[in-house]
Amino acid sequence: MAEWTPTPTTGQVERFDVERLQRLWGRLHRGDAEPWPDEPAVQQAWVLFHNGEFQRATEAGLAIGDAGMNVANKATCIYANYLEPREQTRQELLLEAAARAESLQRRHPDNTGGWYWQAYALGRYSQGISVAKALTQGLGVRVRTALAATIARSPRHVDAHLALAAFHAEVIDKVGSMVGRLTYGANKTEGLALYQQAMALHPDSIVTLTECANGLLMLEGPQALPEANRLFDRAAAIEPLDAMERLYVASARVALEG
Repeated sequence: MAEWTPTPTTGQVERFDVERLQRLWGRLHRGDAEPWPDEPAVQQAWVLFHNGEFQRATEAGLAIGDAGMNVANKATCIYANYLEPREQTRQELLLEAAARAESLQRRHPDNTGGWYWQAYALGRYSQGISVAKALTQGLGVRVRTALAATIARSPRHVDAHLALAAFHAEVIDKVGSMVGRLTYGANKTEGLALYQQAMALHPDSIVTLTECANGLLMLEGPQALPEANRLFDRAAAIEPLDAMERLYVASARVALEG
């Protein structure tokens, strides 16, 4: 595996060990509903993830096998989405994560991470090649199906609600309300309701606030700018706990500056 771009250390948060990870696990994983792992090797892989050592976390997770697949896929997806500068490499990493997650589904169909990380990876890949192109390739259906499966298995999976809301928002933003509704089943009302559900489930989350702000702008247009900026402000004001939250805070600040 070629060397990945290191995570920026600006605004570095307190580093994790297993004890700190276990103490903060509920807050850190309320979004993805990942259960606390019993295996020490998996715990150590998650320590690497939360410290921003995404390549090492991926390698450690893959070395463990199925028990480490969710941390490997999450580390790959977050790295690819926020830090990988080469578009082709970014797309390859996302497709690799999606394929691993889909394979995990077959072996462990009740593992929600297998469904969610497939959807996340394919969704981010779709954004890279253009949502309209991805829809013609049938990726939208695969994303929506995987997210529905995630929520069916874990009804309080905040990140799945956000991702499904983003599906509706992205489709409507790129192809319009009528085509989005008739061809791809995208619905503005449903998208807004999913964002509201995510906010109700995890209202003080940097991820939730940032994703809701982005979604409102796609679904409501310029009239949503004041509310979106309020959400970005709230996200940017929260002290990040780990490397991923720090990346989300940085994106919120960029949105405010733009």
